[in-house]
Amino acid sequence: MVMLNFITLNMFNIKVTLFFLITIVYILDQTDSGAVQLNQQNLDMTLASNELVFINFYADWCRFSNLLMPIFDESADAIAKEFPEAGKVVLGKVDCDKESSISSRFHITKYPTLKVIRNGQPAKREYRGQRSVEAFTKFIKDQLEDPVKEFKELRELGALESDKRIIIGYFDRRDQPEYSIFRRVATNLKDDCQFHVGFEEASREMHPAGQPIIVFRPNKLRSNDLDETYPGGLNNFDELHIWASEKCVPLVREITFENAEELTEEGLPFLILFHHTDDKDSIKKFNEIVQNELLSEKQSINFLTADGKKFAHPLHHLGKSEKDLPLIAIDSFRHMYLFPNYKDIEIPGKLKQFLKDLYSGKLHREFHYGPDSDTNTEQDITTPPVSSFKKLAPSKNRYTLLDKDEL
Repeated sequence: MVMLNFITLNMFNIKVTLFFLITIVYILDQTDSGAVQLNQQNLDMTLASNELVFINFYADWCRFSNLLMPIFDESADAIAKEFPEAGKVVLGKVDCDKESSISSRFHITKYPTLKVIRNGQPAKREYRGQRSVEAFTKFIKDQLEDPVKEFKELRELGALESDKRIIIGYFDRRDQPEYSIFRRVATNLKDDCQFHVGFEEASREMHPAGQPIIVFRPNKLRSNDLDETYPGGLNNFDELHIWASEKCVPLVREITFENAEELTEEGLPFLILFHHTDDKDSIKKFNEIVQNELLSEKQSINFLTADGKKFAHPLHHLGKSEKDLPLIAIDSFRHMYLFPNYKDIEIPGKLKQFLKDLYSGKLHREFHYGPDSDTNTEQDITTPPVSSFKKLAPSKNRYTLLDKDEL
């Protein structure tokens, strides 16, 4: 009887031990699954050792962060199975309350914010797409596609899209160190430019042997600029990246419903050319004037073009319609101001004065009280059209905004 009790007790102890071992393994598995928790100790090493890092910046108290977290963790597991090789891609998450220095480093102003880091460098655009496992997985797959398309014959370049910004590399061979740098730049700027490359016979007549060259081809439908050859050394990643960034991100951008949120989040007022859908001449003219006369203002204002048919609502606020196109207006995120006469853009300094009148408050005063003079009274008060593009800023139904006055 004693022996039987001893055996029974041992069996019980073994079951209890197994239970605890299984529990511990389960907890460890849970800890290892999902997105990697990033902090000051492992962040820089993670960024340096992976081609792509996709980060969820969150706060535990944020409702939207809590809704996203299980989806993001599940996505991390799915992507780890899809791309198991080390150094390829990592999904990480940062608790911004615990890691405030990381939050400041990446300029986080709302929760949750999803950012892409390519080759250790943050992409200019954060992720704003659908928040599902399928969408995240597709996004990562797209990001990891080869950013450079190879051409086999020079005549293939003649068929490239004329409405794209394109950078073309002419190299002797694929294993050149210079091509490795070119490809890294292409990976970081693939959202802004198309990248093409030719090797050996495909590009031999375009450059001296052993001296590869890189050429930028502008969007021919929006600019009269000519192709431009990169003047620097091809062994310096930073120099090439800076040059390519300046070429790929134009001074004058087109606003769409897809990029309006990120543009408003930059916090600069808009100087907008509203044009007919097929009117390329006014776009080229606007580009030329901005480049020649307003370049010094690029830190203070965003230069944009907008399809007047798609953005009929802002035109309506200005009291205008498609028949009045083209026209130019400023959206200050408080009010909209119409450039009085579109044809006056041909007068040197006229458009720049329009911007100065915004900065000085003159546009606001004159809309309220009429032209500046000593005889205006409070009876002249009117109300300028309210901002239309502020409504396209980050949604309060999707983010917790940290600064209510930011926009």
